Amino acid sequence: MAPYNEHITSCDFPSNWIGPVAYRLELLSELSNIHDVFHLCNLKKCLSDESQIIPLEEVDVEDKLQFVEEPVEVMDREVKKLKRSQIPIVKIRWNSKRGPEFTWEREDRMKEKYPHLFS
Repeated sequence: MAPYNEHITSCDFPSNWIGPVAYRLELLSELSNIHDVFHLCNLKKCLSDESQIIPLEEVDVEDKLQFVEEPVEVMDREVKKLKRSQIPIVKIRWNSKRGPEFTWEREDRMKEKYPHLFS
């Protein structure tokens, strides 16, 4: 099996290798506070799709430089019926770094943590 770096040519990334499986990326000046060395397993080929571009101003980053996934809206409601109880659940749309993401959550817990979604 070929080493990782034989699968990527010098034209794939405009940056430098740091050892056999790490790469230093050239980031925009606006991202200068983000660590610029990545392990090869974290890099994926990306085919640009203009409709998927998110303006940098719209990305909220905590002081710890971590993307914060937060609920955006309640999409649907249901009642989960168990043997002896019924639990109200809500379908939540999240602002995920991977694009739109939906999960079912307990309504009472979501109201407690994110009351603005229910006003």
